Amino acid sequence: MAKPLWALDATETARLIRKKQTSATEVVEAHLARLDAMNPKLNAVVRALHDDARAEAAAADEAIEYGDKLGPLHGVPITTKINVDQTGLPTDNGVKMLKDLIAKEDSPQVANLRAAGAIVIGRTNSPAFAMRATTDNALHGLTRNPWNEDVTCGGSSGGAGASLAVGIGALAQGNDIGGSIRWPAYCNGVIGLRPSIGRVPAHNPSAAAPRAFAAQIMSVNGPMARSMRDIRLGLAVMSEGDPRDPMWVPAPLNPPPFNAPVGVAVAIHDSLHPEIKATLRRAASHLQDAGYDVEEISPPDLERVADLWSDIGLAEIGPLLRPLIATIGDEGMTRFMEDLWALKGSADLAKYQAALRAREVLLIKWQIFLDTHPLILMPSCGELSIPVGLDTQGPEAVNRLLEAIRYQFAIPVLGLPSLAVPMGTHDGLPMGIQIVSRRFREDLCIAAGELIEAREPPVCPIDVKW
Repeated sequence: MAKPLWALDATETARLIRKKQTSATEVVEAHLARLDAMNPKLNAVVRALHDDARAEAAAADEAIEYGDKLGPLHGVPITTKINVDQTGLPTDNGVKMLKDLIAKEDSPQVANLRAAGAIVIGRTNSPAFAMRATTDNALHGLTRNPWNEDVTCGGSSGGAGASLAVGIGALAQGNDIGGSIRWPAYCNGVIGLRPSIGRVPAHNPSAAAPRAFAAQIMSVNGPMARSMRDIRLGLAVMSEGDPRDPMWVPAPLNPPPFNAPVGVAVAIHDSLHPEIKATLRRAASHLQDAGYDVEEISPPDLERVADLWSDIGLAEIGPLLRPLIATIGDEGMTRFMEDLWALKGSADLAKYQAALRAREVLLIKWQIFLDTHPLILMPSCGELSIPVGLDTQGPEAVNRLLEAIRYQFAIPVLGLPSLAVPMGTHDGLPMGIQIVSRRFREDLCIAAGELIEAREPPVCPIDVKW
């Protein structure tokens, strides 16, 4: 039986539209119907764009009839996140006081997707200021996990992950400063790529001030999808340069291949749940069967790298964000940030500078390690799942959360690429791993992900299971 149009990946959707085997209008209507059917339970898309999407679909079909040059995502429905600029729409960041902040132009990553022909059918939810591991805010409310409503859908790109999981959009734009692409990808059973720093240009013209340095060296935008080939396609599209981002680097997407066999390190800590260990070892065996040189060994000082996220991030983000907490009327955000502050504290100038120096030392160690192990397999989470709202239940609960997602925090500190790969289910929830590589070697992550994908049946799209 043929899949419904909303269940196809972006690559196949674009092919069918180019071949005139379906139309952009038919595809968009199928996705809008899916949105109307699934989203009322999930609250993943908080601004649906039915009228705009239909008008763009009609224009896309006309372009085909006129023989216009078509982009690689021509007519493909996608979603964008509420914390990036899209012309004529609010960049509200899940905050009531920003609900009328209307973008006058697209951010680079959104502009690249739309220039490739993608049609945005909705804007996905995020926690306030994208600063929680659960997607909830006082403006739009809670986004629920389609697998189990008692488990978090992740954050901050939780709306993107949940919508993809149920077939709302073939591709999603997300961003990641501490796991915000990879964590919701794990929670929802989809794929998420955190590119290298400098790979995908980013800039919000609506922003009142430039990004803090911590964001400049740790925050990235990237694709979320249900197939590896869509991740490859989405990365190529989003990586087009833009002069508004001085961090962007014109690095090749397909650098020379490594000499075989490629070394793979598998980071397995004794404290991990047996099912997480088994999932990592199963992924490792898939790569070993394909000729990779696999070894169970952890990269240098993994715990210390993860700890540096707080020393660097809170030193800058904290002072900028904390004064706003009392003014935005978001109880969940207030509870989380105050507990986070109590646990991790602020960093004075000396501590901040020491953290940046330590980062360089550790980055050198990792680069040497990556010379012999160009790929690292590691968990996405230290627990199988995290209860929804755990980060508002006091300091002990917040500490539990931070321990569980420490594997997310380490990678942004070093600016490395990482791919969240789904791998089946356990007790009704998706499982998965991360694949990490050296800077600008997303191609190695994706190639390994493709091998795993060929041996692990996709778990999405699904209907909401509750």
